[in-house]
Amino acid sequence: MVSPSDMSGPGPGRIRQDTVYRAGVAGIRPTVPTDAAGLERAARRRMSRKAWAYIAGGAGEGRTMVNNREALDAVRLVPRVGVDRSRRDLSVTLPGGRYDNPVLLAPVGAGALVREDADLAVGRAAAATGTPYIISNQGSSPLEETVAAMRAVDPAARHWFQLYWSTDEQLVDHLIARAEASGASALVVTLDTTVLGWRPQDLNLGSLPFSRGQGIAQYLSDNRFLEIVRDRLAAGTAGGIGGVKVTPAAVASLLSIARHHPGRALRNLLSPEPRAAVETFLDIYSNPGLDWDLLATVTERTTLPVVFKGILDPRDALSAVEAGADAIVVSNHGGRQVDNAVASLDALREIRGAVGDAFPLLFDSGIRTGRDVAVALSCGADAVLLGRPHMYGLAAGGQRGVEEVIGNVLAELDLTTALT
Repeated sequence: MVSPSDMSGPGPGRIRQDTVYRAGVAGIRPTVPTDAAGLERAARRRMSRKAWAYIAGGAGEGRTMVNNREALDAVRLVPRVGVDRSRRDLSVTLPGGRYDNPVLLAPVGAGALVREDADLAVGRAAAATGTPYIISNQGSSPLEETVAAMRAVDPAARHWFQLYWSTDEQLVDHLIARAEASGASALVVTLDTTVLGWRPQDLNLGSLPFSRGQGIAQYLSDNRFLEIVRDRLAAGTAGGIGGVKVTPAAVASLLSIARHHPGRALRNLLSPEPRAAVETFLDIYSNPGLDWDLLATVTERTTLPVVFKGILDPRDALSAVEAGADAIVVSNHGGRQVDNAVASLDALREIRGAVGDAFPLLFDSGIRTGRDVAVALSCGADAVLLGRPHMYGLAAGGQRGVEEVIGNVLAELDLTTALT
């Protein structure tokens, strides 16, 4: 992929258009639709009801998702003429160095709902397009395997790691150490999910992927977490998911737990450990007591740049700076946590005013197109996180679908920049 910072020729927008149109001469169309609505429709046709509810759903009545879109759509761009557009530099300095484009892939948990190798496929697509991937703490493949898949495509591929702050401090340190050992460029601490929001789409289906062993690979591959599970089993405090009525769905859930736990599935079916691991995860994965005093300790616990994700209030942004954050992600979790929350774009403007022009601000929630990226940049973001669209690309076209979604977003951003 040609990066805008190196362009003296047509740039990624023209190159992407040319690729599509030349293939069209032979009757070959893009793997995934190039418009956001078409991409969403294509993904929904290929997702299960549970996958669609989890990936596309939001909190409550979905008002926050509507707010995000209304805020982005309300911004009007003013095309300009009579300016030399032959060079368009979209590179940006963020934690971890200089990046060719202001787009990163957001962490999306439980990707196995879409396909079992979701993290590996997305990681390879990120590497192939030169896009940093923020690997989810709730991934379906261990961090180390995802990084290996990325580096098999491009040894210079860059990734960040998302951290959910557990109630077990040793586990927090283990996950941080693994992020450092993996070569992560930054540590992204998610702040807005200390408890899970009210999500009717999942609740109506009785569907939580983690309770079936999906999306907990970082834990199942962590020695400290497995030590906690085994200690609880030895002490008889592991709880369990027993008492569930025996139904075909319950049997399917048990098989899913056994399949996702390390080791042979048959052995796992006969062992109490996989079920105890799921119950332990549900008990400890997030910390409702997380406060600024505890968050301030993270800079003493890692050598990585620290990014705090999920901030919407300028006062919280200033607290994050005081706690040692190297950057902030202005985000309402894609509308998945609090219904009718402030639009992330509206929060971005206020937070930019509070922290000043120099402090790195990233943005997510509602981004669907390259035009949306341009809007976010014009309103004060240094870069954006692309979330649902890359998962829609995965559903509609696998790794190639993710690559095309990234390529389409960057192409439209480039062309929008050239025209405005």
